[in-house]
Amino acid sequence: METNRYQTGLARLNELDPHAAEHLKESFKSVCPELADFIIAFPFGEVLSRDGLDYQTRELATISALTAMGHCQPQLASHIKGALHIGCQPQQIVEVILQMAVYAGFPAAINGMTVAKSVFEELGIQTGEAQ
Repeated sequence: METNRYQTGLARLNELDPHAAEHLKESFKSVCPELADFIIAFPFGEVLSRDGLDYQTRELATISALTAMGHCQPQLASHIKGALHIGCQPQQIVEVILQMAVYAGFPAAINGMTVAKSVFEELGIQTGEAQ
């Protein structure tokens, strides 16, 4: 594993949550510790550390993709929390998920919004009334 790429990824991942890398490594250490290293080095060390988009925009794009996939609720919850941690606003997250109803279908948007609602409730975030 290239040390510089790994260290860059470690720093980027921990911006979302100061304990994210530790939790990721713990999750896979008994079955495949290399998976955590690959996740840290490639998505976070290579792709999410590139110039061209700010981190908030990248997280909103990630939330939209995970919502569209429709079966990634644990990862979606983690990225919603991370996006909030780096300054994304709850309404931005709601709007990105709502837009996925058009492109990924209502079931995917419903699943995504349910995850967002759960995260907001866990964190004590009020999102207000619908427009």
